[in-house]
Amino acid sequence: MLAVLDKFLGRVVTQVINPIILLLAASAFVVFLWGVFEFIAHAGDEAKRSEGKSAILWGLVGLVIIFGAYGIINLALGTFNLPPIQKITQ
Repeated sequence: MLAVLDKFLGRVVTQVINPIILLLAASAFVVFLWGVFEFIAHAGDEAKRSEGKSAILWGLVGLVIIFGAYGIINLALGTFNLPPIQKITQ
């Protein structure tokens, strides 16, 4: 019974959680790049530069949070001697 639950949770992590983390990281990176574009393209307009700075800041904050959470999860797995979640193949 425990093996079935472990296999199910492994599949949930690899097929649901990992793609969500990847999507969030990609979204934060796109926001960061958009902010850089706004900052450079509208260098003369202070309002647009401010919007670009804000997007850069929030993109970086998002990336730090996402990768920080990923690191905390791996730290917890290592602390409790749990094996890292790997892709399940059939």
